[in-house]
Amino acid sequence: MKFIIQLLLALSPLFLFAQTKALVGGTLIDGFGGKPIHNSVILVEDDEITHVGHQGNTDIPADAEVISTEGMSVLPGLWDMHVHLMINGHSDYAHWDTAYIKRFANVVIPASAHQLLRAGITSARDLGAPLEASLDVRDRINRGEIPGPTMYMSGPFIQHEPYPGTEAFRWGVTGASDARQKVRRLADAGVDCIKLIDQDQMTMEEVKAVVDEAHKHNLTVVGHSHRPEEIRRGLAAGVDNFEHTGLSSAPRYPDDVMAMIRERTAQMNLGPLYWTPTVEGLYNYEYVRDNPEMLDNDCWHLDLPQDIIEDIEQSILHPGRLPYFQLTPSRKPTLETKVKQLIEAGVVLLVGTDSGIPMKFHCQSTWNELDVWVNEFGIDAMYAIKSATYWPAKMMGVDDTYGTISEGKKADIIAVKGDVLRWINLLSDVDFVMKHGEIIVDEH
Repeated sequence: MKFIIQLLLALSPLFLFAQTKALVGGTLIDGFGGKPIHNSVILVEDDEITHVGHQGNTDIPADAEVISTEGMSVLPGLWDMHVHLMINGHSDYAHWDTAYIKRFANVVIPASAHQLLRAGITSARDLGAPLEASLDVRDRINRGEIPGPTMYMSGPFIQHEPYPGTEAFRWGVTGASDARQKVRRLADAGVDCIKLIDQDQMTMEEVKAVVDEAHKHNLTVVGHSHRPEEIRRGLAAGVDNFEHTGLSSAPRYPDDVMAMIRERTAQMNLGPLYWTPTVEGLYNYEYVRDNPEMLDNDCWHLDLPQDIIEDIEQSILHPGRLPYFQLTPSRKPTLETKVKQLIEAGVVLLVGTDSGIPMKFHCQSTWNELDVWVNEFGIDAMYAIKSATYWPAKMMGVDDTYGTISEGKKADIIAVKGDVLRWINLLSDVDFVMKHGEIIVDEH
């Protein structure tokens, strides 16, 4: 036995240092927003990027595992800054929350995370789920026990009063002191951010207490922006990142709200004001209603048991009848205008999707969001990619480790065949996914 132990110790260095991987030949979009690098070379050792260059200035180690990316666009693993792993496209929240809450931690949330990763989403922010279940899945992913993106979890929503039956993942507050106590409880548990919703139904003292206490714990605050008063109160309290472009059918943001936004973005000492518009679910509803074939794509079946798959399928059998979307046709025309108002006011947009809402699956939502930005709203493809790579990492304070393909960063890399700057919807079928140096998908 002693001899075996000594032999293993002597051989251990051979196992501690993985073979260098070299991704060679593709057009590199590194996430910083600059000119792509053609004939690129990316060297990866273990989980880290060690060198970025091109074939004319980079020596590839003789023993490297060479992975050809010829003819491909290579870019950082994508982020989705607004997902709900506890749901997966089912149309009836009241039923889902009661029928499957005991299966969130071991079935639903892990399945959703795996589906995201297979779609090229290597980092994501989950905004609203039971505390223990969401943190347990995040930590299991980080330990390498289950597959998924690097997750950033808010845990339960903070709001004035939880909707009936949602108390496990929505926490109400009664007074500023209670608001601070709830935030401290989340911070002590280890959440990555705080999610604030319906702040126009809270007192201003409660809203300020949530934001102030979160900032004391170095946690960013994500606030809903469905209604103008939510935005006004959030801006006044110092919310870091607003979500959605609003459920109202008003054609534009009010002038006073835009004045407040411009005043905030002008204060450069505070850093960027971030906004996650989450437009694709509303924008694409009528198309999905009338062309439901995409719902038959079985990518969202991954890791889900048959009884849950059948329940989801039954719930969306008649897409045109779903109460969730009945006002959507009147809201759709407002989306592009509001997004462009935000861009013109100096807001930094982040890609996020509300993935998991009815008929919106984790394997499809992110690329659909990018497609709407670029092909429907005319947003520059490089801007959109930076909003799904560099800026999310910056917003979450992890840009020294994630968000770009550069030396010293974690090797989160995806690739697609063709020019993604010309055809953004190539991201609907990601050919290569690497997370932390491990190849997850290789179909090229």
